[in-house]
Amino acid sequence: MTESMVKAGPRVLRLGTRRSLMATTQSQRVADRLTALTGRPVELVGVTTFGDVTKAHLAQLGGTGVFVSALRDKLIEGEIDFAVHSLKDLPTASDPRVLLAATPPRDDPRDALVGAAKLADLRPGDKVGTGSPRRVAQLRALRPDLDYVPIRGNADTRIGRVASGELAAVVLAAAGLGRLGRAAEISELFDVADVLPAPGQGALAVECRADDHALAELLAVLDDARTRAAVTAERAVLAALEAGCSAPVGAYASDEGHILNLTAAVVAFDGTRSVRKSTAGDPSAAMELGRDLAAAMIAEGAGTLMGERTH
Repeated sequence: MTESMVKAGPRVLRLGTRRSLMATTQSQRVADRLTALTGRPVELVGVTTFGDVTKAHLAQLGGTGVFVSALRDKLIEGEIDFAVHSLKDLPTASDPRVLLAATPPRDDPRDALVGAAKLADLRPGDKVGTGSPRRVAQLRALRPDLDYVPIRGNADTRIGRVASGELAAVVLAAAGLGRLGRAAEISELFDVADVLPAPGQGALAVECRADDHALAELLAVLDDARTRAAVTAERAVLAALEAGCSAPVGAYASDEGHILNLTAAVVAFDGTRSVRKSTAGDPSAAMELGRDLAAAMIAEGAGTLMGERTH
């Protein structure tokens, strides 16, 4: 190694991220953690994705992939070294060009209500904003008398519609609100027994090129085995049901004493019917656990519920 190389230090790693405050905040956390653990400097590279510029609702777009494709393209083209995504945004179909190098420890997976009151205390006919059919289906099962309004935009925009009085409340991921320092604005955290989160909700995905073995080894220090097992099981359910993040599918797995407990549900869009099942098994068999649970759900009519769009 030459003297100039020693003075220059290790090459700065380029971390690709969406440009939103949420995305850059969570990406910076990953960057800071990687630097703390390995000494490698990291810089953020903002990337605009199709999901950021389109005006269509995610349910119309099929959901998964719209926030991911542009980052993966930059990765393959060598413009960035690795990327950070919200794991629930990842398509379940594998891309042989990229590697899921790490799933850092998961934040709160639950959904949260932001408004002046808890769900049970809202008035009949009150407007509740959410762009997720999964949330609407489950909330309709709890409060069919509310008016669920599709919305898009960042957390500030959505919460602003509550502050203006346009909406009585909005539903957001608790993890995102926590990362933005806005957890104090949550009026209710939904228990997973009432509202199952999206598969992978609260977790992050760190991807690099599949052929970059040295970087994959470096990024592995960020991986949390319990989080990886849990989200693997949840996403296996989603994949086996052949559903995207716009489908009314909830799934949540937790590692309790070396046993992975997995619950999943498919709920009719009007909230009146559902197929909900649970199972448990070894975390090392997370993929099989999810697939088997999905098969049991399909046998009970889950596929029929996903195909219906009752409004």
